[in-house]
Amino acid sequence: MRWLARHVQVLFYTLGQLYRAPLSTLLSVMVIGIALALPAGLHVLVNNTRAISGSFEGAARISVFLKRETSENQRDALADVLRRRDGIADVKVISADQALAEFRELSGFGGAIDALEDNPLPPVLVVTPVKTAAEALLTRLVGELEALPETDVVQLDTQWLKRLNAILEIINRGVAVIAGMFALAVIIIVGNTIRLDIQNRRDEIVVTKLIGGTDAFIRRPFLYTGFWYGIAGGVMAWLLTGIALLVMEAPVGRLAGLYGSGFTLQGLGLDGVLAVLAAGALLGWLGSMVAVGRHLGEIEPR
Repeated sequence: MRWLARHVQVLFYTLGQLYRAPLSTLLSVMVIGIALALPAGLHVLVNNTRAISGSFEGAARISVFLKRETSENQRDALADVLRRRDGIADVKVISADQALAEFRELSGFGGAIDALEDNPLPPVLVVTPVKTAAEALLTRLVGELEALPETDVVQLDTQWLKRLNAILEIINRGVAVIAGMFALAVIIIVGNTIRLDIQNRRDEIVVTKLIGGTDAFIRRPFLYTGFWYGIAGGVMAWLLTGIALLVMEAPVGRLAGLYGSGFTLQGLGLDGVLAVLAAGALLGWLGSMVAVGRHLGEIEPR
């Protein structure tokens, strides 16, 4: 109990020491917070981009281009059959005339189209799979649609989603590398701060050793100081990330509204906040331990 009480006493004593030097403490905490906020912000960015790509995957559509000789009755009958199949949420029928009118409106080649004797465009069935359809189900569905006698071409444009996910995986690896670099930076920042603190308290350490103070006793307050630096840096990183999300929330909401989406930015969440605080505390402790192990042994009574 005395050992535990001593640790609690030193824990709050070091907090009081930092409180009595607010300016230097704030500057160190801000540097640590920025170093932790950058990888945390990149992690939030990747997660939000994954959420956007996931919503597009859930809305994947398959375009079935029918043969030009397919009659309207065959087309409508095929659409009815597909609507009753498992894994298909909806089937939209686009006649050849509708496709030509849409192409004339969007392409700007109305005069050239009017010069054509026949409509070159085929009828199309736009098949919407269920939102929970996995990639394997979509691949199997495309194969079944290609095997239909009325089908000419089946198009499932998900290649860009695969490329996006591959890019996100690369970015995620990059975030891990950047996080490792900034973790090393935090250790160096805390270690340098603790080193200066050790030098400023050199006489106190010498006296403590003269009266029999052990290395563990002398090391303890410096370790807890590094712990508090890390915790405060984690809180600063959480605040900076939250401020960045608030700044971006309005324009992202407007952009999502233009696309008819209800997407909203997602923050760190409880798990993310706890992870940032834990990482800050651990890095602060490690930085302090490196500095104490390196410099405390150099101070000995003469």
